[in-house]
Amino acid sequence: MKNLNALPLILGFITIIALGACQSTNRGYSSSRVWDNNGAAAQQAAKTAPNTLATGHIEAQELAAAADKNPDFNTGPQAPELQRSTVGANKPPVKVAMLLPLSGDNAHLGESMLRSAQLALFDVAHANFELLTRDTKGTAEGARNAARGVLAEGADLILGPVFASSVRAVKPVARNANVSVIGFSTDWTLAGENTYIMGFLPFDQVERLVNYTNKRNIGRVSVISPNNSYGNAVTGAWQSASARLGVPPAQVTKFSLTNPNLAPTLRRTTKYDERTQQAKEQNTNTLNIEPPFDAVLMPVGGETALSIGNLLSHYDLPPKSVKRLGTGLFDDGALATESSLNGAWFAAPSPKLRKGFEQRYLSAYSASAPRLATLAYDATALAAVLAQRGQNAEGSSIFSHSAITNPNGFAGIDGIFRFRPDGTAERGLAILEFRRGTIRVIEDAPTTFQNMAY
Repeated sequence: MKNLNALPLILGFITIIALGACQSTNRGYSSSRVWDNNGAAAQQAAKTAPNTLATGHIEAQELAAAADKNPDFNTGPQAPELQRSTVGANKPPVKVAMLLPLSGDNAHLGESMLRSAQLALFDVAHANFELLTRDTKGTAEGARNAARGVLAEGADLILGPVFASSVRAVKPVARNANVSVIGFSTDWTLAGENTYIMGFLPFDQVERLVNYTNKRNIGRVSVISPNNSYGNAVTGAWQSASARLGVPPAQVTKFSLTNPNLAPTLRRTTKYDERTQQAKEQNTNTLNIEPPFDAVLMPVGGETALSIGNLLSHYDLPPKSVKRLGTGLFDDGALATESSLNGAWFAAPSPKLRKGFEQRYLSAYSASAPRLATLAYDATALAAVLAQRGQNAEGSSIFSHSAITNPNGFAGIDGIFRFRPDGTAERGLAILEFRRGTIRVIEDAPTTFQNMAY
């Protein structure tokens, strides 16, 4: 038995954002609305490759290809020329608003997303594309007031806010003005009507992972999940995707995040006592007894993911015996260094495509880009591309529902994505693995929605 007196404390940044910042404290993934991937995805099939949003995506593809050929490839920081193009100076002005928390506890995140938006602005926007940036102060009331202000100035589209409570406050204000909102929240229940949710949702991640594990004959899966809205949504998505594939449903164990002692729960889930007794009868040890499951899905990040990984190993189910599976909350370099999570699989946007963006951001601002900064880049580039195309469309709205939900999708820094008719984002995801302290791509993300199949 291993010593559990001290488990390292790692609170992944993306965990804080995904489970706290991008959802409201009172409402996250609502259990009252059942996820139906088939129904949500019912849209016109893609006919062509996705629309490339900016030169940054092309550069990212080239960097990814070079890195594949040479693992030691060094992109080398290239300072972007932050000068607006003069192209389109004779076109009608387009005003797009971006609502971010530029003051308060999350001002650093807001400022980083604003910087990313500025990179996209200089990359792709025409001269008469105006970005109206306003501070939400990180509150619902601040977001509501900011939305009223930009709408009074003639905003044609609103990008943001970040937090679910802020998106909820902005939604009716924008709807009354017949203006669409592309929010950065992960609260998918807010999607619909005039609102599109661009945040990284767990449903495509789960769908991708179920397909991948099924192809690799991992049939017995245990879900060890917090008993909260996020955990319940992930668990439901796993069971639904498994049923569609004819895969046996997962064994589910729930726990409370308010209980710091997970050992009794994991002891029962791993059937440690039964395996110990069986080992005694066979005069062997528990490592030689068949595990009760082939893999464990843990929809958690940071300290909790590490605790579960360590406890699985403590109860003689190390990574070489039971595969660890995660959601996008595993997109955290700190977790990759933990031996109890070595070999873990999860689905997320490919980090290959982010390399060029991260280098450009570092060169321009002498700081590292937080994980969510790419959302602001891709959203701004999307608005700019739609604005350019809308200038030539007679009698059509630049940011119409049909334009935003183009079934061919868009190719951005985080790979391909498109908005479903219900307003949620569908993404082409890679399968990633923790491998000896690094995060590696073990199956590339698709590059088109045409006949997309994992």
